[in-house]
Amino acid sequence: MKRRDFIKLIGAGATLLPTAPSIFAQTTSPTKWRSYRLSYQVTLPATGKNARLWLPLPDTNDTLYQFTQGSVWSGSAKSAKFYTLPQTDFPAFHAEWNGNGERQVTVSSIVKTADRQVDLHSYHAPAKAVIPDNIKRFLQSTQQIPLDGILRQTASSIIKDSNKSHPLQKARIIYDWVIDHANYDKSVRGRGKGDVKLVMANESLSGKCADINALFVGLARASGIPARHQYGIRINESALNKNLGKFGDISTAQHCRAEFYLAGLGWVPADPADVCEVIALEGLPRNHDQVNALREKLFGAWEMNWVAFNHGENITLGQNSNAGKVPFFLYPHAEIDGQQLDSLDPQAFSYKIISAALVGTGAKL
Repeated sequence: MKRRDFIKLIGAGATLLPTAPSIFAQTTSPTKWRSYRLSYQVTLPATGKNARLWLPLPDTNDTLYQFTQGSVWSGSAKSAKFYTLPQTDFPAFHAEWNGNGERQVTVSSIVKTADRQVDLHSYHAPAKAVIPDNIKRFLQSTQQIPLDGILRQTASSIIKDSNKSHPLQKARIIYDWVIDHANYDKSVRGRGKGDVKLVMANESLSGKCADINALFVGLARASGIPARHQYGIRINESALNKNLGKFGDISTAQHCRAEFYLAGLGWVPADPADVCEVIALEGLPRNHDQVNALREKLFGAWEMNWVAFNHGENITLGQNSNAGKVPFFLYPHAEIDGQQLDSLDPQAFSYKIISAALVGTGAKL
């Protein structure tokens, strides 16, 4: 089910129009939901004549683990709007300034999350495992995840007896292989590039979440299992590990996760990159009890101290952007007289992303 909040722009601001309660709020225990305000505070440099800004927003497709209650903006933009990225239903915000003067905007969204857990122990694959047409595209090669050459060879070597392996067993074998072989590299800028060819060309299979989870997604696709990234941002501290959370100033807390698809069950969450991150940052052996516990926890579950934005690959921003297609839309994007700012440098850009926990049902934007 999809529930969209309708935004009505008035001058330099916006008001939220009421919507009917979400079905997910009725079928999930209210005590499990946590409410947050996610805010962008952007001040673009005063150079040049024309400035444009694009922001990824929390996904507005309601799920059992996340739903969004609307977004508003305020600031000095000459024009601004909430829209969906071309040929997708992913929400975004765009603003534009012409001439001199202040270039400031604040965009706030209210989102609710509940920890996500899929029951894999009771799953039984249907006799005829049919993959829906709208899911088949997640089996395809993309620019960032080409399925030929070394990736397919590696997948075949991992799944040596693929004809007898259940899709769930295949996914678990791949998940464990990635954790056992990939290495989290904290020196990589941002969340990595998500380019499997670059990862596979590196003997250490190193990178950050976009790289490590791209490896999982690519190997799953090459093994006949639909898989995809989910791009988003951490918004609270983690109950699982101190390295897997962030609260308050989350300007550099972007994080992507992975999902794979099982016929008769749907999308299943996974996050091998988070396990690799804990191994690296805490200097733990891969067979450490803490690692084993986290390995089990993050196959079939997500701790929702994180908000999903979109699962887009090779995204077109639209609104006259000069960027062409971007590999993924995870960071603020800005252009001044057609020249892109460095999205991975919040201070120079400059932007700040803030998370705040909300209490009660009367939260205001």
